[in-house]
Amino acid sequence: MRLGDFSRYLPGGRRGLFPIYCGVIEGRPRNGGLVRPHKAEEFPSRMTDETLPFILLVEDTPVQARTYLDYLDGGPWTIEHVETGAEALAVLERRPPSLMLLDIHLPDMDGMEILRRVRSLPLSMGVVMITSNASISLAVAAMQAGANDFLVKPFSRDRLMVTLRNVIDNQRLSREVETLRENLGIAAFQGFVGSSAAMQRVYRLIEASAASTATVFITGESGSGKELAAEALHRYGPRVKGPFVALNCGAIPRELMESEVFGHVRGSFTGAVSDRDGAAAQANGGTLFLDEICEMDPNLQTKLLRFLQTGMVQKVGGDRPEKVDVRIVCATNRDPLEEVKAGRFREDLYYRLHVIPIRLPALRDREGDVLEIADHFLASIATEEKKSFRGFSPAVAQALLAYDWPGNVRQLINVLRNVVVLNNGPEVTLGMLPQAIADADGEAIAGEAAEGESPALFRQQDIEPLWVVEKRAVERAIGACGGNIPRAAALLRVSPSTLYRKKQAWEEGRH
Repeated sequence: MRLGDFSRYLPGGRRGLFPIYCGVIEGRPRNGGLVRPHKAEEFPSRMTDETLPFILLVEDTPVQARTYLDYLDGGPWTIEHVETGAEALAVLERRPPSLMLLDIHLPDMDGMEILRRVRSLPLSMGVVMITSNASISLAVAAMQAGANDFLVKPFSRDRLMVTLRNVIDNQRLSREVETLRENLGIAAFQGFVGSSAAMQRVYRLIEASAASTATVFITGESGSGKELAAEALHRYGPRVKGPFVALNCGAIPRELMESEVFGHVRGSFTGAVSDRDGAAAQANGGTLFLDEICEMDPNLQTKLLRFLQTGMVQKVGGDRPEKVDVRIVCATNRDPLEEVKAGRFREDLYYRLHVIPIRLPALRDREGDVLEIADHFLASIATEEKKSFRGFSPAVAQALLAYDWPGNVRQLINVLRNVVVLNNGPEVTLGMLPQAIADADGEAIAGEAAEGESPALFRQQDIEPLWVVEKRAVERAIGACGGNIPRAAALLRVSPSTLYRKKQAWEEGRH
């Protein structure tokens, strides 16, 4: 049924008249140009042939496929049309598209099956499902399974263009976020806080090794986050639905350690009034974290080695080994090789455990992470304690950066909790800190003391231009933050753009 005609100026100034049948544009200009030219602002124009999105249309009905191809004709993309699921999968192997327009109902397989296969592959393509009115619920299920959007037949060209623009823009934003993540680093990861290069290496190691079954050996000073790293390995890996069982080998009496690890049967020793599973059996299907592994008794080290070799545990007093499936993660605050050389740790056990080593840096080696961690936990603890703290004075920030933190993150959190519980105010001041930390930076103390000094103590020739004082403060903050300008800006309570602008002015000789 003919609905009418419309005219349109075509590229080159020519004018065309086109009949419309049931909403499908039938007319085409002789030169193969656009029936309905896209507006220039609809899609980014800074694209080359190599960067144009590749769209795969999977539609088995010829009339509808022709309509969609007409809609898409002349856009900033390349298009391929196939009619079956098998053909679509073949294209995926040959040339994965940027975006797939996928009909749910195909002659040879269900569109949902194709969607599941696409999402099982390491591809970042967008998928837009095409469905009839009767299958909207199926389209919603498809979105839950990983589709980016769905179109209900019949749909207009404008609706298609909006959908494509949204999906393509989201893909572009995702790529930009990933690039920023690579360039700027991750500020928080699985409970860790900090964007220093040292912690980026730790995050990458955890990400890379989480899916493996290989044993992980974590080393680091007390308070550096070894158990947090073990939990991150568990949460990030395929055993996340299984139990995470932590056992501190240095906190359990030697005579009870074997029972704690492997369990016991009733009557096996005084006080064993019933059968009990040990940590290894409790962690079946999950992760067993053995903290302070170098504290383990040498006799138990032998039994642990046998367990690692066989995957079988035998309870104290029992005579029937049991099979368990656990991933072992262990940790120590000592140098394990030195423990081996000293004869306190079995060499064969060390090499059995030391498959994937992860070394956690001390807080003093984390390039300014102390301020990020302090900001994070100050806000958290202040909320918990219903206090009004919002930040730190510049002198406190300097002191936190200058202090050595022998107790690492654990010590920093404890100091902040002490400050918040015993004080109140909009910001933490130097007098609220423990004396050892407040004394860590002489410049910080001098800075606060100078605020109360009389102007008479200064000679006229001691007074410097304001821009010199400002430049010195900015340079000191940037140096304290390891060259990280956004972090220095946060410390100085200005925007990063302000620091960039001032640095440029100073470099150009403008004050």
